[in-house]
Amino acid sequence: MAKIEIKKPVVEEISASIKDAQSVVLVDYRGLTVEQDTKLRKELREAGVTYKVYKNTMMNFAFKGTDCEQLAPYLEGPSAVAISSTDATAPARILAKFAKTADKLEIKAGIVEGTFYDAKGIDVIASIPSREELLSKFLGSIQSPITNFARCMNQLAEKGGAGECEAPAAKEAVAEAPAAEEAVAEAPAEA
Repeated sequence: MAKIEIKKPVVEEISASIKDAQSVVLVDYRGLTVEQDTKLRKELREAGVTYKVYKNTMMNFAFKGTDCEQLAPYLEGPSAVAISSTDATAPARILAKFAKTADKLEIKAGIVEGTFYDAKGIDVIASIPSREELLSKFLGSIQSPITNFARCMNQLAEKGGAGECEAPAAKEAVAEAPAAEEAVAEAPAEA
């Protein structure tokens, strides 16, 4: 079998995985222990992120003509790629968090939703909370005013103050109505 026939399926595999990817992050894994690498792979797998080590030439061929083509200059030395098609921030978030404990792991660059980011940019992306965290914060901010309103209404009902609050307003409306009628009745008499 020719070398091209062996390499073609690998290039097609990479191309297929980056085709619908929301994010692709390149890392240099040199110096990681087997234990660290296993732990990293487990964390990424649990988040639905594909993490693989490919030859740089294979990745270079697969990246041509895609958004990932901007990653070609970073394909030097040992490179691994983390790809997510569901959560755009997951690879960056997990890799950046893991890099804090394993100083040998180095983030090279990445593509998030079609935009190129260098290592510093990926660190910024890593600080964005996950979709689930953002949704829970959003729902909490919506729920808070409703809960406070319900609590206030409950306190008014317990004190019996809701009925007392309406009575003075009704008395004022009744007192103002005859005064307005008198003013209307006097106005035509003067003319």
